[in-house]
Amino acid sequence: MNGGEIIAKVLQNHGVKFLFTLCGGHISPIFVSAQKIGIRVVDTRHEVNAVFAADAVSRLTGVPGVAAVTAGPGLTNTITAVKNAYMAQSPLIVLGGGAATILKGRGSLQDIDQMSLMKPVVKWAARITKVKEIAPTLERAFAVAQEGIPGPVFVECPIDTLYNEELVREWYGAKSKDVPPRNMQERVIQWYVNRHARLLFEDKDKIRFHEPQSFTIPNHQSSDIAKAVAMLKEAKNPLMIIGSGALMQPNKADELAAAVVKLGIPVYLSGMARGLLGKDANLQMRHKRKEAIKEADLILLAGVPNDFRLDYGNHIGHRPFISINRSTEDLYKNKRPTIGIHADPQDFIIELAKNYAINNPEWISKLQKRDEERERNIDAQAKDKLNGINPVQLFRSLDTLLSDNTILVADGGDFVATSAYTLKARSPLSWLDPGVFGTLGVGAGFALGAKLVYPEKDVWIIYGDGSAGYSLMEYDTFVRHNLPVISLIGNDACWAQIARDQVDFLESDCAVTLAHSNYEMIGKAFGAAGDRVETMEAFNESVLAALKNTRKGMPYIINAIIGKSEFRKGSISM
Repeated sequence: MNGGEIIAKVLQNHGVKFLFTLCGGHISPIFVSAQKIGIRVVDTRHEVNAVFAADAVSRLTGVPGVAAVTAGPGLTNTITAVKNAYMAQSPLIVLGGGAATILKGRGSLQDIDQMSLMKPVVKWAARITKVKEIAPTLERAFAVAQEGIPGPVFVECPIDTLYNEELVREWYGAKSKDVPPRNMQERVIQWYVNRHARLLFEDKDKIRFHEPQSFTIPNHQSSDIAKAVAMLKEAKNPLMIIGSGALMQPNKADELAAAVVKLGIPVYLSGMARGLLGKDANLQMRHKRKEAIKEADLILLAGVPNDFRLDYGNHIGHRPFISINRSTEDLYKNKRPTIGIHADPQDFIIELAKNYAINNPEWISKLQKRDEERERNIDAQAKDKLNGINPVQLFRSLDTLLSDNTILVADGGDFVATSAYTLKARSPLSWLDPGVFGTLGVGAGFALGAKLVYPEKDVWIIYGDGSAGYSLMEYDTFVRHNLPVISLIGNDACWAQIARDQVDFLESDCAVTLAHSNYEMIGKAFGAAGDRVETMEAFNESVLAALKNTRKGMPYIINAIIGKSEFRKGSISM
C-alpha cells in the first residue's frame, strides 16, 4: 500500500463517509485512494470551503470531518475555517500536503514552515516523516480531535510519503546501482539518498490498522447532580441557557431535548442548540433574554461561556448560577459560577432530568407573554414600508413556507441576524452558524456538508449580499455533485451591519456600499436556477419555485432586493 491508500483505510475505519478537497499534486494519492474504497470525494472551488464542509459534517454527525488540501497556499487558504472550528470546538482533521522529506527547507515548490503556521490554530499538529508513521499518527489524530474539548487537528503529509515507493525512488534518482558514482562527492550523495529512501519506506509492509482509539471527555459526579438539584429546589424562577457546547454528541440530541422538556425549566437556545425543542415549544423563549435573566433567581448555563453574548457576565450580575462546560476556561470565563461543573453539559442535563423537575406555569406564562408582546411588535415592524422588500416581512412569510424537514445555514450580518429573530429552526441539528468567531463565508461549505449528511432535507443558506461574495462560486460544486441547495440573498447593496453604526458615528459610508448585483446569474452560469425578486409576491412565488426545482435536483438562488431596515439598530457588539 502507498501512503494515500493507508490514509484512505484509516479514514474508512473511523467512519468517514466524505472527503473534501481541492486537487493538488502533493495530495492526489489521498483522494484517489479514498474514492477507490468508497469514500465520497467532494472537490470544492476553494480550500476554505472544504474545511467548512468538514466542520458541518463534524457538527451534525459527531464523526470528525476530513479535508485534504495541497501544500503552501492550499493550506494557508484554510486558516480562517480551521480557526473557526477551533473556537467553535468542532472536531475535524485537516490533511495537508507538504514538500518531500528529502527536500524540506531547500526551496522546493510551495514549501513553507507549515507546522509553525498551524500549531497556534489547532489542538494538535503532527508531521509524517516515514510511511510507517501514517496509520498510528492518523489514528491518534481522530482521538485527539474528539477528546476533552473537541477541535481541529492538522497532519502534514509530505508528498514522498504518499506515492508508490518505486516512483518516489525514481524521483530521488535512487536506483542506486544503475548509474555508478563518478567521484567521492557523488558516492556520498548516492549513499545519503539511498539511506533516506530506505528509512522512509522501512517496515511499510508491516503496518497494522487498529480500531478507533478510545478518548475521554470530562464527566460529572453524582455529587454535582445533588448540588444542582439542591439549588434548583430552592429556586422559584430558574432559567436555562443552552448553547453549542451542549450539542457535542449529536447522536444524543433527541435525548437532550426530552430531558429539557422533562425538567420544565424555561430555556433560551443559541448556536447549534437552536431548534432543539422544535419550532413551537412552550418552554423555549426567543426574545428579551436579558430581562428574563434579571427576573430569574437561578441561571443554568449549559455549554455557554460568559463572553460578549452575556455581556461578560454582567447580564447575570450577582444572581446565583450553575455553569456546566467541557472547557475549564469557558467555565470560569469572566465570572465564577456558584457551582462550576467541569463536564459534558449534554450528559449532565440528561442525568439532571432523572432527578429533578419543576412545575411553575406562572413563571413560564410570564415569559411567554413578554415573548408574545415582542412578536406583536415584530409583526408591526414587518408592515413598515421600505424602498425594497421589508426583510422582517420576508422572513415572516418564509417561515410559513419552510417544511419541517429544513436545515438553515446562517452566513451574514444584519440580514442573517434578523432571520434569527424571525425564522424558527425546525428540529435538533437544524441550524448551523459559525459560532463565537463570527466568521463570514461559512455558507456554501456548511450547506455542502449538511446536504451530504441529510440529502433528504431542504438546506437553505441565508446570505447577506456581503457574505454571499465569499462562496457563491461553490454553486459549481453543488451542480457537479447534484446537491440541490437553496440560497436566499438579502440584497440591500450594503454591508448593513457595519454601515448602520459607521454612518452614525463617523458620518461616512466609505467601503460599506455595494451594488444591487444580479447574484442569481452566478448560479445560472453553472447550471443552477434562480430569480431576482423585488416584491413580496415575487418572493413567495420564488420560494415555491426553489422548492420545486430542488426536488428535481437543481440548486437555486433567490436574490431578494430588500430595503434598509432599522430592525436591528443599536445592536453593535464588542
